[in-house]
Amino acid sequence: MTSVEVTTLAPAIDIADALFRKIAARTPDPAGEGAGVSRPSFGEGEQIAHDLVRAIGTQHGLECHVDKVGSLHLTLPGRDRSAAPIVIGSHLDSVPQGGDYDGTAGVLLGLAVAIGLSRMEVVPPVDIVTLAIRAEESAWFDASYVGSRSALGLLSHDDARKIRRSDTGRSLADHMAEAGFDPSELDDTAPAIDPAKVGAFIEAHIEQGPLLIDRAVPLGLVSGIRGSLRYRTARCIGEYAHSGATPRHLRHDAVSATAALIEATNALWRQFEAAGEDLVFTVGKLHTDPAADAFSKVSGETTFTIDVRSLSTDTLDRFDAELQAAAQEIAKTHGVTIELGPKTGSTPAAIDGRMIEKLSSLAADLSIGTEIMPSGAGHDAAVFAGAGVPTAMIFIRNTHGSHNPDESMEMADFAEAARLVMAYCLAAK
Repeated sequence: MTSVEVTTLAPAIDIADALFRKIAARTPDPAGEGAGVSRPSFGEGEQIAHDLVRAIGTQHGLECHVDKVGSLHLTLPGRDRSAAPIVIGSHLDSVPQGGDYDGTAGVLLGLAVAIGLSRMEVVPPVDIVTLAIRAEESAWFDASYVGSRSALGLLSHDDARKIRRSDTGRSLADHMAEAGFDPSELDDTAPAIDPAKVGAFIEAHIEQGPLLIDRAVPLGLVSGIRGSLRYRTARCIGEYAHSGATPRHLRHDAVSATAALIEATNALWRQFEAAGEDLVFTVGKLHTDPAADAFSKVSGETTFTIDVRSLSTDTLDRFDAELQAAAQEIAKTHGVTIELGPKTGSTPAAIDGRMIEKLSSLAADLSIGTEIMPSGAGHDAAVFAGAGVPTAMIFIRNTHGSHNPDESMEMADFAEAARLVMAYCLAAK
C-alpha cells in the first residue's frame, strides 16, 4: 500500500459506535440496571441485534442474504465478483448479564469496513462479506458454534432436533421454527458458505484476558485457538461423618480429596509450563450438596468441573492421562471414589500463518502496535479454520475481561483494528 492509501483509510467508526450503543440499549438483561445485556441464542434479543445490523447494512447499499439458521450475510461487491470473497464476522448473541462488545465487535467491525469503503467510493478487489453468526455462545445450547457449523454445511436437521437450549429445555429445531426459520431445510447439506470458495475469514474480538492491557498494546494477532478437554460432571464420593467425633485416619473426606486432586493437577500444570508447553487448567465449579452438607459434618460428596485447554492435542492427551492417574492415586489414599464422568472437548484450531504475516506487515505500515498471542477461548473462527478456510483472528484490547457487564473496549482501539482489516481487504488479490 502507498502512503496515500494508508493515510486515507476511513472505516465507518461513527456508525459502529452508534450501533454498539443502540444494540446494548435495546437488549438489556432482565435483572435491570447494571446487569449488562442478554441476547439468548434464537431469542428476542439476538433477533433485535440482527435486525438493527441488517437495517444499517441495507441502508448503505450492502447486498443482504439470511441463511438457513438466520445468520446474516451483508455483501459489499468487489471488482471481481467471481473471486473468493473475504468474510469478516462474529456473533450477536451474548451470555446472560454479558457486555456490549463480546461478539458484537467482530460484526460491527465488518460493517464499519464495508460501509467505510462504500463511503470512500473504493471498490475492493473482491467481495467483502460481513457475517453476523447465530448462536455462538454455549451458555444457551448444549452444542457449540450452531451458526457457523450450519453456514459451512456441518449441522443436520437431526442435530437440530437433539440440541437443547439450557433455559427452556426445548430443541434447537423448536427455537429455529419459533424465530421464523425452517429446520427441515437443514436436510439439504449444501453450505451457505463453501469453504473451498472463501479467500479468508477474519474474526475480530475483544481480548478476554488481560495481556494486551498489561503490555499496553492495542491489538493482538492470534497464533492459534486452544482446544479443550472438559469434565463437566466430575464427582468425589466419600462418607458423611461427624466432624468432632471422627479421627483423620477414619475419614473418607470428599472435600479433602477434591482439594488434593486440584492441588495435584495444579502441580502438573506447573510441570507442563516449565517444559514450555501451552496449557491452562481451571476448576470453574466446586460444590458440596447443600441438602446434606453442614458446618459440623465431614463431607461425603463434592461435584466439580475440570477445563483444560492447549494449542496441542498431544499436550491435552498427555495431561489427561496424568490427571486420571492422579485421580486414582488420590482416591486410594483418601478412601473415596473419584468419578470424572464423560469427557468432552474441542480440537485446537490452526490460524493461517500467511495471514498473520500479512496482517503484521500491514500493522507496521499503519504504525499499529500488535502482539502475537494464542486464543484461550473458542470462537467461530475455529470452525472456519477446521473447515480449511484461511482464517485469522484479531484481538482488541479490553478492560475487565469478557462475558460480564464491565467489558470496556476503547473505540480508538476498535478503529485501529478496522483500519488494519480494511488495509488487508484492499491488498487482496
